[in-house]
Amino acid sequence: MTQTIKVAMPKGRIYKKASELFREAGIPVRPDVDESRKLVIELPEIGMEFILAKPVDVPTYVEYGVADIGIVGKDVLLEESRDVYELLDLGIARCRMSVIALPDWTPGIYQRVATKYPNLASQYFREQGQQVEVIKLNGSIELAPLIGLADRIVDLVETGQTLRENGLMERETILDITSRLVANRVSYRMKNAEIQSVCDALSKVIPVKTGI
Repeated sequence: MTQTIKVAMPKGRIYKKASELFREAGIPVRPDVDESRKLVIELPEIGMEFILAKPVDVPTYVEYGVADIGIVGKDVLLEESRDVYELLDLGIARCRMSVIALPDWTPGIYQRVATKYPNLASQYFREQGQQVEVIKLNGSIELAPLIGLADRIVDLVETGQTLRENGLMERETILDITSRLVANRVSYRMKNAEIQSVCDALSKVIPVKTGI
């Protein structure tokens, strides 16, 4: 008997791209699921149940087994360091994590960096041999250098439009980001046939989506 797969999905932009990829793979996920106010949505016609969550929480739900699989950005995976099994690079929601500053920024003795990713930022600057104070913010990171809270920021960049509108520029790229399909380690054993079926279907369309 086929078992239902519980899928943790981020709402918004990533959901729209992921659901499009699923449909191309022959898995008829409805495109309007994330527009509902419901947080748990059963889709018995495809043997799935969706848990709609904030992107940062997806790997936590997967690690603790309340979701069998999930879709999450590589940035969140690295920042959260959750014990999950990374199955596929889906090649969607492409962006990059960069160090950003005002055009006239120059290194000072005491440096502060604002970011949503304190662990990744701290690791990066240690590897660069730079001593900085990392300040965690949850939104409007671009504001920090404009009001003097921090000298630089570490944030995700897709088109760079927001940076240009605020007079900021990328100084260094830390890493390229895409969304990944991850699985709970126990679920991957107990529901292997169902999860592997999803992986196989997605694998056939990922090259089309990414241009590989």
